[in-house]
Amino acid sequence: MSSTIPDLRQLRYFVAVAEEQHFGRAAARLSMTQPPLSQAIRALEETLGVELFARTRRSVELTAVGADLLPEVRRLLAAAQALRPLAQSLARGEAGVLALAFVSTADYGLLPLLLREFGARHPRVRLQLAEATSDVQIDELVAGRIDAGLVIAPLPPRHAGQLAYLPVAREPLVVAMPAELSARTGDPGDSGDSGESAAHGWCETPVSLAELADIPLVVFPRHLAPGFHDTIMDCYGAAGLAPRVGQEAIQMQTIVSLVSAGMGIALVPRSLRHLRRTGVVYRPLAEAAPTIETGLVWRADEVSPVLAAFIEIVRAHAGAAGLPRAR
Repeated sequence: MSSTIPDLRQLRYFVAVAEEQHFGRAAARLSMTQPPLSQAIRALEETLGVELFARTRRSVELTAVGADLLPEVRRLLAAAQALRPLAQSLARGEAGVLALAFVSTADYGLLPLLLREFGARHPRVRLQLAEATSDVQIDELVAGRIDAGLVIAPLPPRHAGQLAYLPVAREPLVVAMPAELSARTGDPGDSGDSGESAAHGWCETPVSLAELADIPLVVFPRHLAPGFHDTIMDCYGAAGLAPRVGQEAIQMQTIVSLVSAGMGIALVPRSLRHLRRTGVVYRPLAEAAPTIETGLVWRADEVSPVLAAFIEIVRAHAGAAGLPRAR
């Protein structure tokens, strides 16, 4: 028995003979003479170590093994035929896999927009999504376990040469506060509130940090999101206040849940107002509100066609928002 692997030509010959049940007709169909066809089938049988055809002087029929093998060979040939268009689709970024991580803040505004457009343009790309803090995403990127991430700026300086970064969105911080506290600090409730109703979690009436100075602050730990943490601390400092940190949490959903439980207030990106929690009201700051920047980060020297297609969509979104090019 030969250890040679059958080639596609031999498999096509096998299907032709099986369907024609005659070497002469199969040879004519394949535009070849009969002797080379017979030799190729014999070579295939030797390679597989089985007889595929029962031959007589007048007929040729599939053996039981040949009959069982025929549908498998047809599937192999169909898969082989699909390789070229698949390879071209992969090269154009129209098929493949994109492993994308994102910070929890992106899940309430930016991420759904990007995924909706990318899915509409590239429906054959399989997305692998994972929520993670910015520091975890950077480690996963450097280790090659994800393709790109939506992070909160800035990037750690130690990875500046390895990673490319594209600003995507900037939004002001707003206050997430317990509804009872909001009612005591000028929240008019449903009376004449424009836009989203305070009853549904958003109130347009600004609130000053000075009014909230004694309320515990729920915040990200600094070692996980130093840029975000420092922006919040600087906001208090600019108002001449020293925040009283009550609780720390690593997920925005948890931070808002702690606010709902009356554990304190939190400064969160404005898009988080779409995260509704019973007993939580979001309000703009009376002071000049600092902004949080979310951006896309990826390995600068490793951009697959699928990732390039995603970056193109992100870049268009950033351009529409008036943000600078990748750096």
